[in-house]
Formats: sequence, C-alpha cells, structure tokens
Amino acid sequence: MPKDDELAGALAAARAGDERGFAVLWRALHPAVLRYLQVVAGDAAEDAASETWLQVARDLDRFTGAPEAFRGWLFRIARHRGIDELRRAGRRREEPAERVEAGPADRDPAAEVIEGAETAWALSRVALLPADQAEAVMLRVVAGLDVAATARVLGKRRGAVRIATMRGLRRLAADPQVRVRAAESEKV
Repeated sequence: MPKDDELAGALAAARAGDERGFAVLWRALHPAVLRYLQVVAGDAAEDAASETWLQVARDLDRFTGAPEAFRGWLFRIARHRGIDELRRAGRRREEPAERVEAGPADRDPAAEVIEGAETAWALSRVALLPADQAEAVMLRVVAGLDVAATARVLGKRRGAVRIATMRGLRRLAADPQVRVRAAESEKV
C-alpha cells in the first residue's frame, strides 16, 4: 500500500482532471479495492470495482481531503457498490463470461500463479469469517485504513471496529488451515 505522501500529488492532479494522476491512484489502490470486494461481493467483485471507479471519476472534483480521507471515501463507495452488485446479482442470473486477465509483460508467470493462489486462499479464509469481522479485517489489514476511517466506511463505532478486527484476526489465527500453512512456512 503506497504511503499517503506518495499519493498526495496524484490525488491533487486527479482532482484537477489530470488522467495520469487518476491512473496513479487507480494503480495504487485498485488491487486493495478488488481484494476487499472479493470478500464483500464475491463473484460480483469486478463489476463492483468498475462501478466504484466510475463513481470516483464522476465525483472526484467534489472530493476534499488528504489521501487518507480519500482511501476512506473510496472504500465507502466500494462497499456500497459491492452491496448494490450483490442485490443486482440476486435479481438476475447470468452465466459468467470467460475471464481474461492481462498483466504486465515483465512479470514471471509462475510467480504470478503462486502469488494469485496464495491471495485467493487467504481471501477464501477471510470470507469464512462473519461479515462484520471479514470487512473489518479487509479494511484494516488489506486496505490499510485506520480505525476511524474503517468505522466511517462501515457505519460503526470505533470500538465496534476494533472488536470486530480483533475477533476476526483471532479466528484466523485459530483456523486449522491457517495454522498448518503458518507451520509449513516456518519450516521453509
């Protein structure tokens, strides 16, 4: 996750309508948004992420605040778009199209497969948590939001966010599959 001072210039440029500034924000924050939405919206994550960034592009000129506030604003939008996509998906049944993902040409395909498998596995474990704990863990740990920003995104009190995060992390630590993976990684 990029530091706030690294995003400040890109945010200012994007707010002024600079496409390169917006691209920097997207490249820096889209992976975390997508991972969060995979837990919140499941198979509708990519659609929700697209809708999130469309709304951000539409409303960015009205946003005021620092990069930390922008992250909170972005994930609040993502949460709402994720919930919207789940509702929409419940109303209509679709056959998913074949997925084609283009990545940077300079990356090692084997490393990408391993990294993707590890990320998918970790997200699958987080997704098994109760919804409030899963969202709190994703926003605090993966998205890097502080307690106050997470509370605003979820519409909860700070104490409730702290407790949900703590309980979620404890459940993950006690998860037998997580424990096996942790033990295996310690051997390596």
